Amino acid sequence: MGDSRKAIKIALESGATYCDIRTEWSQKRGILVENGLIEQSNSRFISGIGIRVLYDGAWGFFSTSENDKITDGVLAAIKAAKNSFKKNKVKLAESPANIKTIGHTNSEKPDIEELSKIALECDSIMKENRNITRRHIFAQTNQSEKKFENSEGAEIIQSFIDCTMDLTATARYGITQSVNMTEGGRGGIHSLDTAPKSAKEISEKACELLNAKPPKEEIATLVMNPDFVSLLTHEIVGHPSEADRVLGKEMAWAGGAWWAGKLGQKIASESLNVIDDPTIPGSLGEFEFDDEGVKTKNVKLVQDGVLINHMHSRETAKIFDVEPTGSMRASSYQFMPLIRMSCTCIEPGDWEPQEIISEVKHGYLVSNMKVPSIDMRRHNWSISAQYANRIENGQIKELLRDVIIVGTAPEFFSSIDACGTDFTVRPITNCGKGDPMQQMKMGNGGPTIRGVATIRSTL
Repeated sequence: MGDSRKAIKIALESGATYCDIRTEWSQKRGILVENGLIEQSNSRFISGIGIRVLYDGAWGFFSTSENDKITDGVLAAIKAAKNSFKKNKVKLAESPANIKTIGHTNSEKPDIEELSKIALECDSIMKENRNITRRHIFAQTNQSEKKFENSEGAEIIQSFIDCTMDLTATARYGITQSVNMTEGGRGGIHSLDTAPKSAKEISEKACELLNAKPPKEEIATLVMNPDFVSLLTHEIVGHPSEADRVLGKEMAWAGGAWWAGKLGQKIASESLNVIDDPTIPGSLGEFEFDDEGVKTKNVKLVQDGVLINHMHSRETAKIFDVEPTGSMRASSYQFMPLIRMSCTCIEPGDWEPQEIISEVKHGYLVSNMKVPSIDMRRHNWSISAQYANRIENGQIKELLRDVIIVGTAPEFFSSIDACGTDFTVRPITNCGKGDPMQQMKMGNGGPTIRGVATIRSTL
């Protein structure tokens, strides 16, 4: 019997009704390129064990980087559970005891030299535009493995390789304008194949914005490109779909949900369909089992404008009397898992993107995410865009800078009347949730969509 199994046996003998243990390691390698020079190159290895117990209806947790502390850790977790306040005792939904070993496909070992080569190539591409005064590229690989075992007999090993690259091009001529893009995904260095193309696009756009003007404020028809839609989906659809937030149990960092209590109700137009899907290949949110050992699947959250489901842990699934969705994840062994998005997306429709634009008499094409600002329920929101174009009589016109879009969730999602065929998943590398904060990578996405909201200048 291994150390984890012995520790689980001790937990049960000590009165725990449930115990799970996550044994993890990860190797992160990163480089920072500034204006053609590698300013930093770093490598970090972490490993450890996270132990979770359910004792008398309360959770207890202990983490350690010392493998020989696992038995002491179980007893410490039980002590923590005994000292927890228990308003309502935790109960868990049933879940099969999966036993499986998974190695990620296309998971070649990351090569820091190859990563550096791609980053320097991107820098060289951006340098071709003479008005670019600052070129900033941060590239990272993360190779990891986690083993999950629980008192119900589950034993699951998963391994992952992620490669990401954050690119920023800053142009200056009288004014300063920056455009950025993140590329990458799960599966290896090939995830960065699109980075050179993005480097060219953002450097050209930053220079073009030097001659652009800010928009005038108005309520208008807006066509949003997939990159902008990915952040909108993340903030206003994804986070409110996490059941702990729906229940008011996770209120840190704008932790409410504007559609709490609205299951089975129409909350948007019939054009809106939303999924959370960890099975999408290459997404940063791709995985087969969550940190409770629950097998993942494509989860439909909104169907034809009707809210039909949330993302669930085993605990919240029991409360809602539904199946768990495989949505529990922790950023590392050091933390208790939380309900997290994997790859939350607005589903594609049957409109060609140009067809969506051609029907707009007067409006704007809004492109690429920037910075969100939302209220506690994620009901009132504003998201700045990297740029926009005016649309007049179905034609794309002049470029606009310093753009922000403002709306309210029910009104905007009810106004959506077209979703494109150009479904795209974008990498999100810094989603924060929890207290203490856990930062996590995931995918978000969707197609070009059309709706109504306020456009104005950030100036």
